[in-house]
Amino acid sequence: MQEAIILVGGKGTRLRPLTNHTPKPLLNVAGSSFIRHQIAKLMDAGVEHVVFATSYLASLFEEEFKDFSQDLEISYAVEEVPLGTGGAIRNAARLLRSPADAPVLILNGDILSGLDLRDVLQRHEAREADVTLHLTRVSDPRAFGLVPTDESGRVLSFLEKPKTAEECVTDQINAGCYVFRRSVLDSIPADREVSVEQETFPQLVAQGSRVFGHTTDDYWRDLGTPLAFVHGSADLVTGTVLSPLVERPADIMVDPTATIDPTARITGGSTIGPHAVIGPHVVVDRSIIGGGVTVAEGAQIHDSVVDHDSSIGSASLLREAVVGCHAHVGADNELPAQLRLSCGIRIPAQGVRVSGTAAACATVH
Repeated sequence: MQEAIILVGGKGTRLRPLTNHTPKPLLNVAGSSFIRHQIAKLMDAGVEHVVFATSYLASLFEEEFKDFSQDLEISYAVEEVPLGTGGAIRNAARLLRSPADAPVLILNGDILSGLDLRDVLQRHEAREADVTLHLTRVSDPRAFGLVPTDESGRVLSFLEKPKTAEECVTDQINAGCYVFRRSVLDSIPADREVSVEQETFPQLVAQGSRVFGHTTDDYWRDLGTPLAFVHGSADLVTGTVLSPLVERPADIMVDPTATIDPTARITGGSTIGPHAVIGPHVVVDRSIIGGGVTVAEGAQIHDSVVDHDSSIGSASLLREAVVGCHAHVGADNELPAQLRLSCGIRIPAQGVRVSGTAAACATVH
């Protein structure tokens, strides 16, 4: 039996207010919760049992999958106190049933990737590895921990975020997907906080364990910020990265219950949720419009998220904005880039206007 663990315990603070009431992996991208895209990909790779390592709003995961009837068993390992990435993995491992030498896939619950999971499993077994890490290359690695490897792919070390160009000894970073030998998971200390990146991996390398990197140029995106979130959704819709849940890549994805005025222009991989109403001459580009949202005549929405049951007034402009659920933006508003509107807020007509360059990131309560 092929098993997997998905780490879904984080609070998703960088995506607030979208995550105030919903865990990040349960947010909708390209017509489904993100975790369902991951589940579909795991099933395509032959996974039969998945353990969710949960913490924040843990009960909502069971609610999401209570009627899940596909050929996959789902278990839940709830983290009662913060355990870190390694501790969460160890806590979830107690629910696995595979033998000591079996490979276990582990995914971060906020990484969108084009990685071929069957391929990484095969390479792990061919190398008789203890751990295989998916590595990706980035043009500027200074925001990440670095993972240099030798010519055979064996990991040499795990380096903290470099501060200077001279410290950038590689452009390879940890891409948030691992394959562990089951017995290695069982060796992680239980019932205490453990960082897999800062403790587990460096210790395995230091003691001579067979830790390999699998470096690819596949699509890779961390969905932890609003702009990355909307762009990841658009890339799924358009087929830039593939998901079994998106059968026919297209320029847009519109729920059949939504109402779109024929003069509206929806582009760029945008998604329009159920029962949304898009008025005349509206422009929606590379954005996510949630269920029950109303967008009035002439409004423009670019690279933004409007959460469910909110409304955008006529001739208003949103660019790289996040509008929480049950919010109202009155007519003739121009929201500064990276503005976040909390759930339930009401902005009167002409209440916000921006001149010149976009304002810095802010949250309006």
